[in-house]
Amino acid sequence: MGDVFLPSTYAQAVPYELYDRLRREAPVCRIPEPAVGPWREGPGYWGVFRHADVKHVLRAAGDFSSHLGATQIRDPDTPADLAFVQAMMLNTDPPDHSRLRRIVAAAFTPRAVRALERTIAERAASLFAAGTCDFVEIAADLPVWTLAHVMGVPDEDRRLLYDWASRVIGYQDADYAGLSTADAASLSPIGRLATAARPRLEPGMNPRSRAALTDMFAYAHALAEATHGESVMSAMMDGGLTEAEFENMFFLFAVAGNETLRNGIPGGLLTLLEHPAELARLRADPSLLGSAVEEMLRFWPPVMDFRRTATRDLTLGGRRIRAGEKVVVYHASANRDPAVFPDPDRFDVARTPNDHVSFGFGPHFCLGAHLARVQFRAVFTELLSWDVELAGAPVRLTSNFQNGLKHLPVRLGKPVDPGS
Repeated sequence: MGDVFLPSTYAQAVPYELYDRLRREAPVCRIPEPAVGPWREGPGYWGVFRHADVKHVLRAAGDFSSHLGATQIRDPDTPADLAFVQAMMLNTDPPDHSRLRRIVAAAFTPRAVRALERTIAERAASLFAAGTCDFVEIAADLPVWTLAHVMGVPDEDRRLLYDWASRVIGYQDADYAGLSTADAASLSPIGRLATAARPRLEPGMNPRSRAALTDMFAYAHALAEATHGESVMSAMMDGGLTEAEFENMFFLFAVAGNETLRNGIPGGLLTLLEHPAELARLRADPSLLGSAVEEMLRFWPPVMDFRRTATRDLTLGGRRIRAGEKVVVYHASANRDPAVFPDPDRFDVARTPNDHVSFGFGPHFCLGAHLARVQFRAVFTELLSWDVELAGAPVRLTSNFQNGLKHLPVRLGKPVDPGS
């Protein structure tokens, strides 16, 4: 069971065969939480692997709280760390969650997203050129550019968003944990202010703690002041948020709004390349792109799991869970549940219905799901007109949370007729 938790497991592959066995034999079971590198041993948790149980936990906020222990498997290091992250919308329960969601929802309405669609499509079309490239880098550009546009981040500071997301989502991977790619000399004045505030990350420091992200939060406050009345950041400042709520909301925009696409788009391309018949089918019938995007999300969920905390003694899947115990739902397992998805290990670009949970479910269903889908479609609409092939071995991210790729070498050839 411990293999389910270990980040090293996921550096090789998502353990779908293990998930399959657990869904059949122990759909709700105890998972040990051993020490990993500088990270101390944890108390263990209840893993939830069936689609129906996963949706039940995500729906029932009264029984399974996002707030009590926050939503990462690892417990925050100190009570102060917990109190800070509890101010994040992701780590709240209704009614606080509903209050915070309303403040930023206007930036993600279908109308607001439609206003961005043309510029997103134009940006996606500009990303590709013939030759060999690392598609992970190409795919990272669009979500960072889109978020910068929504947040009012100057173009010269976009790379800061990339670096912050790398540090947070890849902290279990040595290549990402201390990543710093932004060119300090080319940053805006507030960007340079942020780099000056960057903390020294000590071994074992929680990368999601306030102390580890002082540069991000210094930037957030400076940006809100610089764009007062002109950006969603200043709107959040004027919306009655506490300081901790504002800083955590910036975190969500800069990181959560980035990571899903940064992981999902390369994963979607790799899935298509590994299923050439389905890629050919999609090229022959581009009207399947909508269902193909949903199938890519099912087959390669960008986020593999999320944690909740039991609010009371209860029973789930025949197992007795005590108040205060961790409960971790595995989206990646739920997305391959044969009770919901016929022939679940088959990649089918025309699969419908497709009740995947890659964007979550219930009160915390991803606020940016519509915007994410628009960006997915923009990238793959453009990619369908190119001849694409692997140019080297993909390299996975070491993470038990993010289903990511660090490198995806591809060769882009002369644009092809999408109908050919």
